[in-house]
Amino acid sequence: MTVIRQDDLIASVADALQFISYYHPTDFIQAMHKAYEREQNKAAKDSIAQILINSRMCAEGHRPICQDTGIVTVFIRIGMDVRWDGATMGVDDMINEGVRRAYMNPDNVLRASILADPAGARKNTKDNTPAVIHMQVVPGNTVEVEVAAKGGGSENKSKLAMLNPSDSIVDWILKTVPTMGAGWCPPGMLGIGIGGTAEKATLLAKEALMEPIDIHDLIERGPQNRVEELRLELFEKVNQLGIGAQGLGGLTTVLDIKIKDYPTHAASLPVAMIPNCAATRHAHFVLDGSGPALQTPPSLEDWPEITWEVGDNVRRVNLDSIKPEDVQDWQPGETILLSGKMLTGRDAAHKRIVDMINKGEELPVDLKNRFIYYVGPVDPVGDEVVGPAGPTTATRMDKFTRLVLEKTGLLGMIGKSERGPVAIEAIKDNKAVYLMAVGGAAYLVSKAIVGSKTLAFPELGMEAIYEFEVKDMPVTVAVDVNGTSVHNTGPEEWKRRIEEQAIKII
Repeated sequence: MTVIRQDDLIASVADALQFISYYHPTDFIQAMHKAYEREQNKAAKDSIAQILINSRMCAEGHRPICQDTGIVTVFIRIGMDVRWDGATMGVDDMINEGVRRAYMNPDNVLRASILADPAGARKNTKDNTPAVIHMQVVPGNTVEVEVAAKGGGSENKSKLAMLNPSDSIVDWILKTVPTMGAGWCPPGMLGIGIGGTAEKATLLAKEALMEPIDIHDLIERGPQNRVEELRLELFEKVNQLGIGAQGLGGLTTVLDIKIKDYPTHAASLPVAMIPNCAATRHAHFVLDGSGPALQTPPSLEDWPEITWEVGDNVRRVNLDSIKPEDVQDWQPGETILLSGKMLTGRDAAHKRIVDMINKGEELPVDLKNRFIYYVGPVDPVGDEVVGPAGPTTATRMDKFTRLVLEKTGLLGMIGKSERGPVAIEAIKDNKAVYLMAVGGAAYLVSKAIVGSKTLAFPELGMEAIYEFEVKDMPVTVAVDVNGTSVHNTGPEEWKRRIEEQAIKII
């Protein structure tokens, strides 16, 4: 019988969540570096460079890789020969106390993103609890725990299909991946669950994402069963889609394909697919009664030395004096450095703005000829102006875009991933622009922010409207005034190049 203390589980969960907030898994860094070295699309290569530079900065500074520090998912397997000592809580409560301590750590504040009453008031719980917990009782005398922090942008792209037994899993995945857009911040991993029932397939897909990246080892030794054959086939064919880093087109869309399966009904073929983003965050530990299981920091030598240079001919833009005519010749895929003052605002702020416009109320901020950044930053610590402040998925603001552009004179928007047809049409009609910042480079982006103050809706917390002053913040023109989207043209071009040039993916 192994005796495990309540406080040891709490401390181990808290330590793991702090650890994964600023350390990528080493296997992820190695896989991302391989993608960087072979990438031929400059825009995609620049995005991967920013992700790798951001990752090293976070490892050195112990600050979050991404401003979205995730919803916590825990898989816990409790041995039958385990007894809890000093337990005043249930296991769920122990885990949630660990989450609470991690996210409220004053040395590295993590953004609280969890909202209670999701179909109603959607009120922030303030400490990122509760976690999503999957518990098993298994033979043995240890407690094995896998912890992940899953960003909303990638989680929102999860897919489930109840296929017919005769349907092709490969065909469904190849048809579905392009519909996910770039909001999941590729390149990352795809977890695929096959079999069981609808909920079991989804659980398998999430659990598969806890495994290390090993596709290149599999390529070298060759497949030994049907699941491994399927992994290799999908790895090659998904990358041949040409979606590329951040959806800009390129050679690497996925770093690995992970698959778990389970027996299913003769009439069924459930298939779930869940992506992990460029902020892949997970850790594993085992409690054996000897005390808390604390994570071991990797060596900084595991990170490649990469520099990112924009070049002398890059366009530099002063946001404080910009006019509508200034954006007319901006080209899709062009890199721009922004300086000056921009506004921020995401889902809740946009809803407030639209409600006020519809009621004929005066807005608390003047948006005319301004740029708005879709972001919910992490709180600053120490002498920081703002914590990690990477972009959120822009498509969530699509339904607000036309009204805001037409009624306020807003000139430009900054976010991550593509815009949908409704937003693109509104951008074209209003001769506005949409710029893309790199998802997964939140700490790097925050270093370009030299000033911050709250202008409106302070009660919304991270969703309030701030005014950021930035200096040389790097962005890419994603939709120009003519409605040309690099997220449409880029993948189309690189899919064609891969096919015509027979570029080897594996």
